[in-house]
Amino acid sequence: MTPLPPDPRHAVQTDLLSPTFGTRLRRYFLTGLVIAAPLAITASVTWWFVNFVDGLVKPLIPSAYWPDAFLPYPVPGFGLIIGLIGLTLLGFLTANLVGRTLIDAGEAILNRMPVVRGLYKAVKQVFETIFSQGGTSFRKVGMVQFPQPGMWSIVFIAQEAAPEIAGRLPDGDDMVGVFLPCAPNPTTGFFFYVQRRELVEVAISVEEGAKLVMSAGLIQPGAVGAKTIAMASTPPAAA
Repeated sequence: MTPLPPDPRHAVQTDLLSPTFGTRLRRYFLTGLVIAAPLAITASVTWWFVNFVDGLVKPLIPSAYWPDAFLPYPVPGFGLIIGLIGLTLLGFLTANLVGRTLIDAGEAILNRMPVVRGLYKAVKQVFETIFSQGGTSFRKVGMVQFPQPGMWSIVFIAQEAAPEIAGRLPDGDDMVGVFLPCAPNPTTGFFFYVQRRELVEVAISVEEGAKLVMSAGLIQPGAVGAKTIAMASTPPAAA
């Protein structure tokens, strides 16, 4: 009995088993982009921040004391170093009685200025809350049903409602303040109070929650970011 010729529809295409030169070139380009883009953006932002601080601090120092006066090339970061030393020295002076007295005298002057007083108090309270070691602001991540029931959004849990606010709300003792960030910029969003029973806490860090929002859900909590080697070595899936 003569064997039948193979069906061409069942034949395996060799171009699917071994990627073409164009496919490999595209994959290598994407791998290089994944590696280079974060480094370039991080370096650009860091460089901008260093130059920004230098532009603020260096004019306060006589030019005769700049490293540029002794070296044939400019030294970036000199203003940043001076700023860090100045802030540390200010914190050291504030810790003793003399420094605390001077700070209180300056705040007393600011408290007599109508517009500046409110701005200074608000900004100071925000910084004290953010950098306080015992604070609880934005230490947890949760989810609430927003913008409508059945749709869940990531929120950062702040603190319980203050007595002045809780007394004006129904079930005020059970209200929690949350901040709902907007994607892809988590620094903007909405702040509102929600009942605790309507809030679902999520066992992820605030950093992971911010990444989830900034990536619009592409970077999931616990996902490994460094996969560029696998991208370069794994052949494309057959169509």
